[in-house]
Amino acid sequence: FQLKDESTAELNRLVKVLQENAGLNIEIGGHTDAVGNEQKNIQLFQNRADAVKNYLVTKGISNSRLTSKGYGKSKPVASNSTEQG
Repeated sequence: FQLKDESTAELNRLVKVLQENAGLNIEIGGHTDAVGNEQKNIQLFQNRADAVKNYLVTKGISNSRLTSKGYGKSKPVASNSTEQG
């Protein structure tokens, strides 16, 4: 759940949007696939969401404007029925 270098460019754009829109609050959703140990996946997707939230806070965005939520396999962004998914 360490942020990739390429992720910081996108997150910095988000920081700018949040700085320009002081009334904007966001939810950061973390996801994993449905493969593997469910408890480990729960921790992983929450840690991913928290890593993004923490990054935004270090850039001066108020913690009160951010919510991090792990969704895991409950809200998949793609099917897990194929390797590509």
